[in-house]
Amino acid sequence: MSVKKVLFITQEITPYVPESELSLIGQNLPQAIQDKGREIRTFMPKWGNVNERRNQLHEVIRLSGMNLIIDDTDHPLIIKVASIQAARRQVYFIDNDDYFQHRLMTTDENDQEYEDNGERAIFYARGVLETVKKLRWCPDVIHCHGWMSAVVPLYIKKAYCDEPSFRDSKVVFSVYGDGFKSNLVPHFKEQTLLKGINLKDLDMIDNTVNYDELCKLAISYSDGVIANSANVSQAVMDFAKSLNKPTVDFIPDEAGYADACDALYDKVWENA
Repeated sequence: MSVKKVLFITQEITPYVPESELSLIGQNLPQAIQDKGREIRTFMPKWGNVNERRNQLHEVIRLSGMNLIIDDTDHPLIIKVASIQAARRQVYFIDNDDYFQHRLMTTDENDQEYEDNGERAIFYARGVLETVKKLRWCPDVIHCHGWMSAVVPLYIKKAYCDEPSFRDSKVVFSVYGDGFKSNLVPHFKEQTLLKGINLKDLDMIDNTVNYDELCKLAISYSDGVIANSANVSQAVMDFAKSLNKPTVDFIPDEAGYADACDALYDKVWENA
């Protein structure tokens, strides 16, 4: 059975943010997969450095308005969208005044990492999944790019596993070489909890969560893993292989990489 629908949950996409390994893949891979005949949806955070006027972002009122509770605090969820006309596709943006609108990406003007980056990642992940539910769209495969999407596999397998939109979804996680330097806050594990998830489900990570630990959490609940950088941690990829996860090693050729991703989508689906 061929996979028809692929959801991309991406940390960066050019031209909305400056070019990087992550943002270029965030732009080019969904296009390549769409050109192969797949139906796709793409999400990214609405970072504060995204120029809304130049990129013609607008709020989708029917999707906005929900509050997500993290640490007993309500955080309004705002959904915006922009069209890539030449590519015949849209990009959905997850926004919130506190987490994204008035701040840059993962570091501030002085290149210091935001202390609540873990909380921002949780909000982003939950915001995407709640929005996909509202769209009544059922992805066959969810491809997560960047550590801001790393809690998505856990949520799909534990908290959203009975939701019609995600009941049959398979998850692919792409590991990148560049992550974050500072550990996440000590209570990150507690912040992550939702109905259907308990602390035992996060036993594979310590209370002081570093980048490799967060990747291992994502891998534990993923159905396939891709090395997306030449300098990806070998220990992280060895962890994936120790769990007998289907893996794809780093492929520098853009066309070959897209072909490998496309083949992996079918493989994890067929393994259902």
